[in-house]
Amino acid sequence: RVQLVESGGGSVQAGGSLSLSCAASGYTYSNYYIGWIRQAPGKEREGVAAIGRGGDTVFADSVKGRFTISRDNGKNTLHLQMNSLKPEDTAMYYCAADPPGSFLWIGQFLSRPTHSEWGQGTQVTVSS
Repeated sequence: RVQLVESGGGSVQAGGSLSLSCAASGYTYSNYYIGWIRQAPGKEREGVAAIGRGGDTVFADSVKGRFTISRDNGKNTLHLQMNSLKPEDTAMYYCAADPPGSFLWIGQFLSRPTHSEWGQGTQVTVSS
């Protein structure tokens, strides 16, 4: 069974940093597209960042220049480094993954309404 487990959420003041991690198990992690989706109360889900198996990345315009995404295929982990956090970054952050062949290019990950695998989410709260 595929499992994605997020960690690293918390509370921080605006301008601060947080790092999220996602530990994956149960499948050939290195072949999958994997990324982060967030959802704030009363708002739609938003694709934040994603990374392909070759290391190609894509970011939502709202986080470009502030967030970085990386993957460690040897440890089956995904990381999201979030810097210069803003109150509008407050949301539940979910790790999500899709199998090979799901997309023509990694950018499609952010706009896809659903994904094959999901974690349970980790809360990020940024206070002003």
